[in-house]
Amino acid sequence: MRPVNLLLIIQLAAGATILRVLLIIVVSILTGWLLAYASIKSSIFESIYIPVISSMESVPVITFFPVVLVIFVTRIGGPLGTELASDFLVMTAVVWNIWIAQYQSFKTVPKELQEVTINHELGFFSKMRRLYMPFSMPKIAANLFPSFADGLFYITVSEVFSIGTKSFSVFGIGSLIPRLVASGDMYYVWVAMLTLAAWVAIITFVFRYIARFSVAKYGLDTAAPIRRRGKVNIMHTYQAWNTLTGPMKRLSKHFTSTFRVLPTRGSFGRRWSALSSSRKYIMIGAFLFILIALLAEIALYVVSVPIGYWGYLISYTPLILYNMAFDYARVAIITLISLVIAIFVGYYLAVHQRAAVTVFPAIQIISAFPAPVYFPLVFAATFGYMYAVFPASSEIYVLFLGFISTFYYVFYSFWMGVQTIPSEFWEIMENHELGFFTRMRRIILPATFPYLVAGLSSTIDSAWGGLMIGEYWPDIFSGKTLEVHVGLMKMLDVFTYQGRIGLAAWSSLLFAIVVTIFSLFFTKKLMTMAREKYVIEEGVYAA
Repeated sequence: MRPVNLLLIIQLAAGATILRVLLIIVVSILTGWLLAYASIKSSIFESIYIPVISSMESVPVITFFPVVLVIFVTRIGGPLGTELASDFLVMTAVVWNIWIAQYQSFKTVPKELQEVTINHELGFFSKMRRLYMPFSMPKIAANLFPSFADGLFYITVSEVFSIGTKSFSVFGIGSLIPRLVASGDMYYVWVAMLTLAAWVAIITFVFRYIARFSVAKYGLDTAAPIRRRGKVNIMHTYQAWNTLTGPMKRLSKHFTSTFRVLPTRGSFGRRWSALSSSRKYIMIGAFLFILIALLAEIALYVVSVPIGYWGYLISYTPLILYNMAFDYARVAIITLISLVIAIFVGYYLAVHQRAAVTVFPAIQIISAFPAPVYFPLVFAATFGYMYAVFPASSEIYVLFLGFISTFYYVFYSFWMGVQTIPSEFWEIMENHELGFFTRMRRIILPATFPYLVAGLSSTIDSAWGGLMIGEYWPDIFSGKTLEVHVGLMKMLDVFTYQGRIGLAAWSSLLFAIVVTIFSLFFTKKLMTMAREKYVIEEGVYAA
């Protein structure tokens, strides 16, 4: 192939990958609004929805291969089936934290704002457009960065994937780079990586603008940029005081305009009221239809499995649980390190705007650049020294890969939470000259608790992706294999590469059960606690 043609193909492949990820993020946001609203309106749906999305976020992309094989590759087939399979795998990487953030936003809407919508008898679309969607924008903006990064992190296993001895791929940079590496065209590998880095930088700056805009427009009485102690700005104080009732004034204007437009009487009004009253039953019917269809598909698959094979799968259960325990220990270490870095670095960047201007974009670009693309180069440059000094270097590599694949969830969430703290609370901290740890204990951590819950949940659930790739990486460099001795993700990798889809599916099922139990006792309870005790925006109205 001529160099000019190859350079053009690289540009098109990078554009196709970026477009694929961005479109899936948009779809995730649109569907997440509907699901989040349904979850706050129905406790039954919420009890099902939260464990399901928490479980799905924890399940690595590779464990969806059986679903991809059965539904997309086998049932649909052809280029369309492969493209849908790739899109589905990318979506399983980017969608969950956005849905969790939207649910958490809807769950923590201040009671005063909810009472306004009730008193004005707003309908579904008015509530969504005037209250819930705007209130969720800061948290959605905080999760655009990690979702985009997560989507790119998995392109090497979503745009080209193997199930047993068969390989499937779609056009994109994730499938092009492995082919260039296999052919030894390292010059074009670097060109592809630089092209992807340029795209990442552009999208990162766009997302950063969206985050700033969301906080400024939709945050309740936030101070942006955050003022440092000792600096008095009379105009800023006046503006902060003037915006104290700003959100309520804007809502009141919207409500007034709504009542001027919407008819209160007439046939259209009666038809709309009838439709609104039946909306609950329509949603329940749609949910039951989807649930029954999924259960029917699962039942057909279960019946087709011989009874003897079930005994074979059950015999592996103790070994699967043993390996799962080791991986949970690794996830705990990754989460603790991510939380400490998020609190100290995130707070520093939030209150020091000059440092944030240079440091934050660099962190965003690094975190968004797919680690599986450059990690083999890091391994090649360090493995000789690492294995000579540290016998357990494989564990260090795996923890590092898990960290760089997930730390940005809690980091971005905490950073965004600090920026959305109302200005009155910053004035209190400055007037009382509170120290760093006192601020953290009394105001910052309680104020950012809803953001931390969403960030920690996504960090815990997404750390498995890095473990999945790192625990068993054959031929990572010069014929060497990176692998650990014990780990569930290694078992899933080995089972998938060997074509033992039944064992991989059984391991994924047990893993999903454990994650569901964890989500019931962690995610849902902490989010409920955040709603009841730690919605700092309500402090503005209480004052």
